[in-house]
Amino acid sequence: MPRFSPKYITFDCYGTLTNFQMAEGAREVYGSRLDPATMDAFVESFRGYRLDEVLGAWKPFEDVICNAVERSCKKHGVPFDLADGQRIYQMVPGWKSHPDVHEGLAKIANKIPLVILSNASNDQIHHNVAAHGVPFHAVLTAQDAQAYKPRYRAFEYMLDTLGCGPDDILHVSSSFRYDLMTAYDLGIKAKAWVNRGHEPANPFYEYAEIPDVRGLAALVGL
Repeated sequence: MPRFSPKYITFDCYGTLTNFQMAEGAREVYGSRLDPATMDAFVESFRGYRLDEVLGAWKPFEDVICNAVERSCKKHGVPFDLADGQRIYQMVPGWKSHPDVHEGLAKIANKIPLVILSNASNDQIHHNVAAHGVPFHAVLTAQDAQAYKPRYRAFEYMLDTLGCGPDDILHVSSSFRYDLMTAYDLGIKAKAWVNRGHEPANPFYEYAEIPDVRGLAALVGL
């Protein structure tokens, strides 16, 4: 990707900026009840069901998590208790930033407006955003958009709210499935993949790869 000075730099939050710990939460709740192989399979099912839960009509993020936990329990023959799903959901505000995030964002925060588009609830996301330690022009959530990523509607809500088009932003994410595939489909040309190691590279989607957020400033000539 050539150097580009966007009107906004837009970000996924959980996984890209915030250390996403949904698997760790599941292991904390279920690790003493399951053998290691079943626990690994449970975590993988939980990942897949979370994605499936966000592909339809919007529902509260707590319901997304609890439904995904319930479906994982059913698949692996584990008794389901709603309180277990709620416990995992309640861990989210305590998640911290990746260690590179503050330094990387501080290089650009006072030069280009920063925006978050997150699959989050409004009562949780601001705790996570505050940990980044830089100002954001806007923090937009699936709750605001009434749609979760990777649905087009979430991205369209962001562009409409910012009053800009796909050519005006640089979108930054560590996830192809939730962000970069949809960004590609919607004509967002400037994309950066933060390689956090949880998804393989996929050059078809035309992005600049950076190892962490500290590499972002170079992409915009700062």
